Amino acid sequence: MTTTLPAPVRAARWPMPLMVIGHAVDDLYQGAVPALVPFLVAERHYGYLAAAGITVAATLLSSVVQPLFGVLTDRRPMPWLVPVGMTVAGAGIGLSGLADSYALTWLAIALSGLGVAAYHPESARIARRIAGDGHVGMSWFSLGGNVGFAFGPIVVTPVLQAGGLGATPYLVLPALVAGVVIAALFRRMSDLHSGAHRRAPAGRDDWRQFGWLTVVVVGRSIAAFSLNTFLAIWVTQRTGSVFAGEVALVVLFGVGALGTLLGGVLAGRWGRIRTVRVSYAAAVPAVAGIALMPGYGVFPPVALAAVALYVPFSLHVTLGQDYLPNRLGTASGVTLGLAVSVGGVVAPVVGALANAAGLQWALLALAVLPAVSVFAARRLREPQREPRD
Repeated sequence: MTTTLPAPVRAARWPMPLMVIGHAVDDLYQGAVPALVPFLVAERHYGYLAAAGITVAATLLSSVVQPLFGVLTDRRPMPWLVPVGMTVAGAGIGLSGLADSYALTWLAIALSGLGVAAYHPESARIARRIAGDGHVGMSWFSLGGNVGFAFGPIVVTPVLQAGGLGATPYLVLPALVAGVVIAALFRRMSDLHSGAHRRAPAGRDDWRQFGWLTVVVVGRSIAAFSLNTFLAIWVTQRTGSVFAGEVALVVLFGVGALGTLLGGVLAGRWGRIRTVRVSYAAAVPAVAGIALMPGYGVFPPVALAAVALYVPFSLHVTLGQDYLPNRLGTASGVTLGLAVSVGGVVAPVVGALANAAGLQWALLALAVLPAVSVFAARRLREPQREPRD
């Protein structure tokens, strides 16, 4: 019996860097939304509720639809979703600044979220086939997404500062270029369309273990996304320096990117389950330390939280694919989709708690979430893999 994860796509190890870049381009449009909101508020005078609605448009639809795309790609290979998905994600952002109507703007952002949802399940399946069983390859793929998300504001802000909301169509260009290049690559990789996708079943799907993994992913998602949203505000309050708040975000994203790569290395030495458990155990005091440390003393716990929350990121994907060996798209849709989308949906709740009790208490409450992930991770076991032919 062949396993669901066959040998790497024939003669295709070299495309992994392009898959990493493609993931970065796609997730750049997720990071673009928070950077776009201040310009919408300034030029169109949106209130807090309207601004929050824009964020929900990008995340809610994506979180709901992404697993559905996973189910579709489990039934038949759809490699065309990778270039098309990222192009639609870019088109939505490009259209968002052209209409004065809030409804049309909301729909454009929702279209971008739909493109992101279409991209992830199939891209993760293809990346896993290219990487084989190694954890480091998928760590690089996950790193691409994290870097792209971090670069969203870096790309969007100067473009809109120069041209206002009317310049949003220029933001489509990275998606168009990457989409054309990846589509050309996939046409050369005939194995993506061959019978290799229609494999004999690789044993039973372990939905119980996958359920516990989903709890782990959701806990991490809410904690990480909320830190992304509120960290700069909090550090600015603690230090009295707006620059320090921006530096804190750089530390969170930069150290987190290194943590994503470190996760693949540690998994090779310790195993994935142990790496996940230790990481989230370390995240509990790190997140609490962010809320409790005074002044510039907040930076060490920020760095520790970045490592602890990002080390397991790529391991979620490979564990999910191994727990559901016959449903790689579904597994990827949940582990990659929920990894960002659920956090975006719940972030307004964290903001409401901050309004009611103060931002410090809201950040302290976030420390509960990695503790939940630790609890769920203790129920995880290494997937049983069948030998390859």
